Amino acid sequence: MRRWPDRGEFPSLVELGLPAERPTPAAGEAAARQTLQSFLSTRGEGYRFNLSSPLRAEQDCSRLSAYLAFGMIGMRQVHQATAQRIAELLAAGTPQAKSFARHLDGFAARLRWHCHFMQKLEDEPGIEFHNFARAYDGLRDPEPNPQLFAAWREGRTGFPMVDACMRCLNATGWINFRMRAMLVSFAAYHLWLHWRAPGLHLARQFLDFEAGIHWSQMQMQSGTTGINTLRIYSPTKQQRDHDPDFGFIRRWLPEWGTRNYPPPIVDERAALAQAKTRLYALRRQPEARAEADAVQQRHGSRKSGLPPTQRPRCRSAETPSALQRELFE
Repeated sequence: MRRWPDRGEFPSLVELGLPAERPTPAAGEAAARQTLQSFLSTRGEGYRFNLSSPLRAEQDCSRLSAYLAFGMIGMRQVHQATAQRIAELLAAGTPQAKSFARHLDGFAARLRWHCHFMQKLEDEPGIEFHNFARAYDGLRDPEPNPQLFAAWREGRTGFPMVDACMRCLNATGWINFRMRAMLVSFAAYHLWLHWRAPGLHLARQFLDFEAGIHWSQMQMQSGTTGINTLRIYSPTKQQRDHDPDFGFIRRWLPEWGTRNYPPPIVDERAALAQAKTRLYALRRQPEARAEADAVQQRHGSRKSGLPPTQRPRCRSAETPSALQRELFE
């Protein structure tokens, strides 16, 4: 049996064989209120433009999600303070104030989506464990490929944007919504992993883990709700759009560009072609289409614009609102 030095204190995390302690934001109600105030007064001025960038979102997103998850601030407080600030800005009437108000209006809309997704789990707690649409049962092996899963979890897939985001998350406990969605999309489509194991890893990393939002989003981004448009994120496009100077990648992947960085773990084109073939073939089955109607009736947003499957579907009609597509924070 291992004996610890008699130092009159607990062993360190390193001595216990655990990862080093991660930096965490200040806790408590005062810190939550200060974070809200800084967002409403200055940081939120470019919210709509910057929430997708893993570099700028760190400062320009509200960063209230962990405080909300731990109950250090209430949703009603945030909503009312945001509404009051929007009214003040609109009353000011200047172009800059009106622009700021539009950014905060986008934030206010996402507060409502926060509650919408939490209600899904309240209505059907089993979605933490099984597919929204049971027609998708068996689509992916519930036991993940250990090599692929480990590479994804540790940030060594050979896809720089994916690996940088995962290492950032593992080190800090936070990454912005679009990069979260990309991580799940990559696991689901590029690596063809069932959402449950990746979902558990992400849940253990997120400082702002909220079960209702998390498991709904895991399934949306994995294509197993039966009602949402398939969202397959290209890591290359995400880097080009949101890290064009490679600043984020270089921060988190110091070995990138050297022989120490691994080659891509899968062939992207072949992996995505196979994923799309499997999913679209399943979606065309009558049983899957009928079940999609039931899922939409029970869980779908009344603003999503999704028609029943009995009516002809057009491609544009399958697209849910931009807000639903972008809530992963």
